[in-house]
Amino acid sequence: MKFWAKSLRIVNAFCDNAAQSIRHVAHQTGFSKSSVHRLKQAMERRDRHPESWLWETEEGHRWLLRLVVAALFTFGLTRGVGAETLSEFFGRLRLEAHIGSSPSALRRMMEALEAVLLETAGTWEHEGVAAGEIRPIIGAVDETFLERMMLVFMDLASGYLVAEEVAADRSYDTWYAVVTARLATLGVGVRYMVSDRAKALIKLADTGLACLSVPDFFHLLHDLTKSYSLAIVSRLRHAQQALQHAQERLAACQEAHPDGADVQHVHALVEVHEAEVQRWQNVHSDYRHHLEHLSLIMHPWRLGGSTPQTSHEVEDLLQTEIAALETLVATQGVPIKKHALEKVRKQLAGVAALVDVWWQEVWHDVQSQVALTSQWRGWVAECVLPLMYWQEQLARTRCPRRKAKLFEALQTVEEAMETHPLTRQLAPEVLAGWKVWAAEHARGFQRASSAVEGRNGALPQLHHNQRGLPKRRYKVWTVLHNFDCRAADGSTPASRFFRHEFPDLFETVLSKIDDVPRSRQRHQALAISI
Repeated sequence: MKFWAKSLRIVNAFCDNAAQSIRHVAHQTGFSKSSVHRLKQAMERRDRHPESWLWETEEGHRWLLRLVVAALFTFGLTRGVGAETLSEFFGRLRLEAHIGSSPSALRRMMEALEAVLLETAGTWEHEGVAAGEIRPIIGAVDETFLERMMLVFMDLASGYLVAEEVAADRSYDTWYAVVTARLATLGVGVRYMVSDRAKALIKLADTGLACLSVPDFFHLLHDLTKSYSLAIVSRLRHAQQALQHAQERLAACQEAHPDGADVQHVHALVEVHEAEVQRWQNVHSDYRHHLEHLSLIMHPWRLGGSTPQTSHEVEDLLQTEIAALETLVATQGVPIKKHALEKVRKQLAGVAALVDVWWQEVWHDVQSQVALTSQWRGWVAECVLPLMYWQEQLARTRCPRRKAKLFEALQTVEEAMETHPLTRQLAPEVLAGWKVWAAEHARGFQRASSAVEGRNGALPQLHHNQRGLPKRRYKVWTVLHNFDCRAADGSTPASRFFRHEFPDLFETVLSKIDDVPRSRQRHQALAISI
């Protein structure tokens, strides 16, 4: 029997009759008299504060175990708080007499939690694979550099981290070995891959996985932004500074010589600078409008009227918008960066190809389940699919202007959906099933690898917080992301990826931890005076 179990039995015995002797308690509990006496003395030493009695009870000890595990799980493992800070935290709660709260004791307990987490995740992943509900992966691949380089492979539709491995290099062979090993374990393929234009990543999709390689639309827009944004904004800022100086000079002239000839000259100069500021504000606004329009073009439907469009139509619209952007820059005297524009133009066909691939997957999935008439196909393409798609895009968009335009498109589709005669023919549960199906395909249109970029941004912060970590902690972070990172609807990346519900990770880990570490009893050292 463990220490806390013995202590609890003795506490219960004394609670029943506080006046009974050590001999009587020993006979009642089955322990030796020396054990009872030693444990009673330990309880008396722990009784330092008014609340100390609570931690000796069964309910109090269970809550104390939950507190310790929750603090180490949430702050230590998930947020990267160090053991020294956690030790200070428990000290401020006056728990040092009841638990081993030294940094070394807390580190050992975190190691125990890590082992439980990795074992639990492995078991749950096998359960998810056995359920057989995994869909082909929409992959995003990238690398990040911490103390060691890490290769990150994520399913964009669910947010599940398929692989997060430390590697010596980022060559094609290394990527291929990491990705194919995980795909074989999960028994799943890749529908298409979104990545930057690194040669190893393009080859991984085209040759290694035999799937479509989609240029990252986020990187494409970023290339345009960094090419011209600084040049336009700097000219606007210089015009604003010149206007401010002219206004200050005008105010000084009006104060010194209100009727002087200089006032009219400076006033005319202010008007010139105001016109220049207005000009560059208009240029900046038009420039941002073109970037925004590029983003709004790259969808399976036109924003106005939610009309389905093809890859060829999308590519033509993107090319037209790039040409308009180039014309804007050229007419305003901003140096044209031909290399950047050509780099973007070369990627437009690959980006637009996603639209046809997505529509092909949609109709293939429909035909594998039910045969639709042309009228029902129109209802699917123009009502239920755009309805769930614009809802998904609206939830993910933060820009107020784009959000307003998406909301307008969503309202139009909602009205068309409600008034469509086929909608009224469906029972509520059938219509709900169609919406679930459409929402799933809406998440299947992934044009950017922003999610994996966000993961790469989170990892360095965690690494910095803990000043470098052992290699095993990286796998723990992967487990926490997959099984404990919850969306607004309560789902985790793992539940979305495997289409299988898993128990709460924290409660599962807590159930496998038997006890808190014991506090260390320090012997008082003798003071020696010389």
